[in-house]
Amino acid sequence: MTEPSDVHATRAAYNTVAADYAELLRDELDNKPFDRAMLGTFAELVGSAGGGAVADLGCGPGRITAHLHSLGLAAFGVDLSPEMVAVARRDHPGLEFDEGSIEALGLADGTLGGIVAWYSIIHTPPSRLPRVFAEFHRTLQDGGLLLLAFQAGDEPRHLRFAYGHEIDLDAYRLPPEGITELLLLAGLVVEAQLLREPDDRHEKTAQAYVLARKPAAS
Repeated sequence: MTEPSDVHATRAAYNTVAADYAELLRDELDNKPFDRAMLGTFAELVGSAGGGAVADLGCGPGRITAHLHSLGLAAFGVDLSPEMVAVARRDHPGLEFDEGSIEALGLADGTLGGIVAWYSIIHTPPSRLPRVFAEFHRTLQDGGLLLLAFQAGDEPRHLRFAYGHEIDLDAYRLPPEGITELLLLAGLVVEAQLLREPDDRHEKTAQAYVLARKPAAS
């Protein structure tokens, strides 16, 4: 199967910026209380649902994977970029990181207690998000949790420079109400949403978080 051009572009861009991205965002969670709150809530709910493996999809250099691990979760990371995976393995040698696509995970049905997609759906064209969410539903166990984070909006952007490098990458700001509708169509039940205003440092748009669950079989 021919790889979509956007997948190739995403991999190439993150291969280029991997080392600098990891360094620049290393302590980012220290300044993001809402991020920590959502991740903490997710961890508590996964634990109360029985635990299980948690996939950090689009994990980048592994900082969110490591934070989830510190919260007591059996977290592992998956990323499209081999350079990002290499940085994650270097920085977090006790954790598991593998290459992979959020559209086609190499996991059996119902194997995950939780999925975190932390700003990792933003490079997938919105027309293919139903496929992504169907894959999330497939790999979650009954009662499993999904946490999304993304920039709120409804317009595409083209990035030509980021993290000190020239790149060629599309990114999509996404409407929270549209994302919740797609999750419902994929069979996931939305349990919570948070929309916060941009911070005063480098964000230009509101940030959205959506927490959803795969219902238990009736």
